[in-house]
Amino acid sequence: EFKNAEGNPLPVIVQKAGGGYLYATTDLAAMRYRSQALQADRVLYFVDQRQALHFQMAFEVARRAGFVHDGMQLEHMGFGTMNGADGRPFKTRDGGTVKLVDLLDEAEQRAYNLVKEKNPDLDEAELRQIARAVGISAVKYADLSKHRTSDYRFNFELMLSFEGNTAPYLLYAYTRVASVFRKLGKGIDETDGPIQLEAEQELALAARLAQFGETLNNVGEKGEPHLLCSYLYDLAGLFSSFYEHCPILAAETEQQKQSRLRLAALTGKTLKQGLQLLGLEPLERM
Repeated sequence: EFKNAEGNPLPVIVQKAGGGYLYATTDLAAMRYRSQALQADRVLYFVDQRQALHFQMAFEVARRAGFVHDGMQLEHMGFGTMNGADGRPFKTRDGGTVKLVDLLDEAEQRAYNLVKEKNPDLDEAELRQIARAVGISAVKYADLSKHRTSDYRFNFELMLSFEGNTAPYLLYAYTRVASVFRKLGKGIDETDGPIQLEAEQELALAARLAQFGETLNNVGEKGEPHLLCSYLYDLAGLFSSFYEHCPILAAETEQQKQSRLRLAALTGKTLKQGLQLLGLEPLERM
């Protein structure tokens, strides 16, 4: 059922006439191994979306050849390309592609300069540790926060911004929660008492927190990490509004204080788990 541009049957070549092998060969071998040895129920291929036809054909051959068992799901999760700030394919000045290690080193150095400017009193070791976490998280988040099928423009200034849907913004949101408990001299797990939702900011924050499990299920089902990024960005914004309008440590009553502490703790735990699921490193302070 697969045709080329002329309408003729399009074959899957497993071995060339000269004896050579192709991508389809190793992909089919891997599918058979994942089915028979690993007994996988679901296999997700995160590969450039321009390879969609290749995977459609390879999956069909694997099924017809009996290389995979009937219940095994084979899914191609195609993604777009990273382009420079000018919208063209991401290149260095000499025309070669940028190495990942150079990209991460540059991000870390820029983050170091940014953090040092904001916190000149931090000692060098802590500055470097924060800069590494922020820089690498910024690169990861810039990639994961876009819909995976979309091409996007790579821009250091935007990805390292403390405003908008960026890693530094989310990391900072978690440090705000951590700072509340640091001032209190308690751990984030040392809260008790019921949560009482009164102010509209408390209600909005609690409602979004309740959607965390549903969000994770959607990410897993669709293979779209940007859904978790959007959720965490919303959550950070709702916590910011709650933090500004609902005094925690200066609450009117002890009962209200404990309730708001529990809400803040739950936000902190959710942010931390979400960031870690994305491969980001939460920080206690920035």
